[in-house]
Amino acid sequence: MRDNYGYFEEDQLGKFGDLSLWRRIVLLGRPYWLGAVLAVLLSFVVVGCGLSLPYIIRLAVDDFILNPTPPQAVRFEGLNRLALAFCALMLFEFFGNFVQVLILEWTGQRIMHRMRQMMFVHLLRLDLKFFHRNPAGRLVTRLTNDIQNMHEMFTSVIVTLFNDGVKLLGILGILFWMNWRLAMGICLLLPLMVGNTLWFSRLARDAFRQIRTHLAQINSFLQESLSGVSLIQLFLREHSIQEKFFLLNQTFFAKALYQIRVFAVFMPLIELMNAIAVGTILWYGGSQVMGGKMTIGMLVAFLSYMRLFFQPMRELSQKYSIVQSALASAERIFQLLDSKETLPLAPSPLRPLSGKGEIEFREVRFGYEPEHPVLDHFSLKIRPGQTLAIVGATGSGKTTIINLLERFYDPDAGEILLDGIDLRALDPDWLRSQVGLVMQDVFLLPGTIRDNILLDTEKTDEALWDILEKSQLSRFVRRLPEGLATRVGEGGMDLSAGQRQLLAFARVLAREPRILVLDEATASVDPESEMLTEQAIAATFAGRTNIVIAHRLSTIRRADHILVMAGGKIIEQGSHAALAVADGAYRRLLTIFSAGAGG
Repeated sequence: MRDNYGYFEEDQLGKFGDLSLWRRIVLLGRPYWLGAVLAVLLSFVVVGCGLSLPYIIRLAVDDFILNPTPPQAVRFEGLNRLALAFCALMLFEFFGNFVQVLILEWTGQRIMHRMRQMMFVHLLRLDLKFFHRNPAGRLVTRLTNDIQNMHEMFTSVIVTLFNDGVKLLGILGILFWMNWRLAMGICLLLPLMVGNTLWFSRLARDAFRQIRTHLAQINSFLQESLSGVSLIQLFLREHSIQEKFFLLNQTFFAKALYQIRVFAVFMPLIELMNAIAVGTILWYGGSQVMGGKMTIGMLVAFLSYMRLFFQPMRELSQKYSIVQSALASAERIFQLLDSKETLPLAPSPLRPLSGKGEIEFREVRFGYEPEHPVLDHFSLKIRPGQTLAIVGATGSGKTTIINLLERFYDPDAGEILLDGIDLRALDPDWLRSQVGLVMQDVFLLPGTIRDNILLDTEKTDEALWDILEKSQLSRFVRRLPEGLATRVGEGGMDLSAGQRQLLAFARVLAREPRILVLDEATASVDPESEMLTEQAIAATFAGRTNIVIAHRLSTIRRADHILVMAGGKIIEQGSHAALAVADGAYRRLLTIFSAGAGG
């Protein structure tokens, strides 16, 4: 069964947990196996052409250049044929490399597109606890830097490693065929090369893992600092923020230097072994030539093959660094994909066709940290069509009630019912379509006003203009040059706080939810827009169960019932008229509201 986005199987994330890192990577690339097979087949063409060149040089030197036996015309003709063969092999090698790069880039881009889509869809399904523990900058690093590292491995490393491996085996075979004694001497260096590579791989893997960890910390710190730069400047925190960033940057610098030192030792060791091998060939091969046991052409071919032998060794060491970086990134990517912090879904989630909009909290206990409950033994029943206002100081549990009703979290104990059905038995998507939430900060999508109002719903123009009339947004939209087609958000015009709130009410009317929640939605509305907002609220409240968290007295007075919260408990409740005359917390809050309105 395919996901709604069509990019991966829904059960595939579950399979990842039982596989090794390399098998997970193979699983990601499995849909594009044909590209990998073509690239591997081209490897044999490319490597075969490359390995034939030194042997052609040997034939040219021994059979034609230094061989005085054949007539000069025959020697020139033979030399011409070998030169043409040399050029033809070079062209085949170039063409094979060109096609191989195209295939690898296409395959790598498709795999990374699939992985990025997979990660983003997975993130959207995680609950809010996960995002509270993982800063946005860290998650952005997973979706950008770490994905790019994986892309480099798929495109420029895997088949290159195969190419180089085939080339090394091919060169060793040719060297043993040409002169097994000299080849045996060269093979004495292989244990040193393998030991050097294993040592380097362990150190490089650790170095890249540390670099990625500290890069994620820097990205997270930058995201938080730049998004709150106005507060930093307002409270004169520039110096302390600079010091924190200096420490993070200095730590990252130290880890990067450690990685550089590892490479600074590894690369010269490869060059040293190359020099030893060339010196051995010159000493032993030269003595063999002087003794008449080896031709000059064979010696030249040996030196050429040795150059080709250490070229992939150097490339392997360089590519291996990319592999280590990619594996460190892959560990972090699959660690994210292994996160199971999602709200449990009922085996057969319900989507009731009708309902009244009755809400009930029964002995609910909940805390963002279980040892510190925000709500404890909290019970509340809201009748269908009732408007309930919740007031109280910051931290009293008002927004927590909304988070639980939207099922962003599940209660630690007790149950929350909608029309007598536990929220945990309902389809979360259906539930959130039934609970319209208007917040103080209204998010604008980069698009037209029509797109921002309708979102995932469909309405005729007539119905849409009726919604605009009820939400008091029609006059504003009619004044715009392009009307509903006017672009807002990023790349378009910006809206004032009041206009954003009216647009949020229009969104609610377009979705037609049973329940409406206003979470301090009118707190930042200017006086000029307040009258329009009040009219929009009146139109939106009609025929719905409404919950209002507000600091404006005009909004609170509209409620049929008022709760006063403190410390996660209901300390007072009743109508506005009854609570206003009682000498309690609500009356004191009214004084604060009135003073704020007068100020």
